[in-house]
Amino acid sequence: MLVLTRKLGQNILIGEEVSIKIIKIESNKVQLGICAPSDVVVYRQELVDKIKRFNRNATRTDHTRLKNVAKVFKQIVKF
Repeated sequence: MLVLTRKLGQNILIGEEVSIKIIKIESNKVQLGICAPSDVVVYRQELVDKIKRFNRNATRTDHTRLKNVAKVFKQIVKF
């Protein structure tokens, strides 16, 4: 990990097309401005983590509910 110190108004360049500017510094918060081409996707890490957790939870099977669905299905499909 590269660690940089920047002052208000200074920029960081990533490659030739992505620029990050320090817009505002206030107590324990730093506001950044990011300039990037439209084909470069920029996400906040906490949102990516939240989506991953949501997707992981959505794939978990509730066995009790699954058994209840199986019972109903068996009643419907009696031969």
